[in-house]
Amino acid sequence: MSEGILVALIGLGGSAAGSLIGVLTSSRLIQYRLEQLEKKVDKHNSVIERVFALEQRASVNETKQRVTDHRLEDLERRGVEHG
Repeated sequence: MSEGILVALIGLGGSAAGSLIGVLTSSRLIQYRLEQLEKKVDKHNSVIERVFALEQRASVNETKQRVTDHRLEDLERRGVEHG
């Protein structure tokens, strides 16, 4: 085999190995970044769910407060009328 062909084959092998290593490294990095993003999305979704639950509780408490205020007003009116 001539020296030129041998050098070309070695260069081809080196280029192929370098490309393969680059693709694998890039793939691992992308996979890692996707996992990190998934964790952030899970945290975000958890916060959204908790905020929704808090908003529901706040709405129930506001309704209870309005009912309590009306009852108190009614009792005060009755007290004034009978007193």
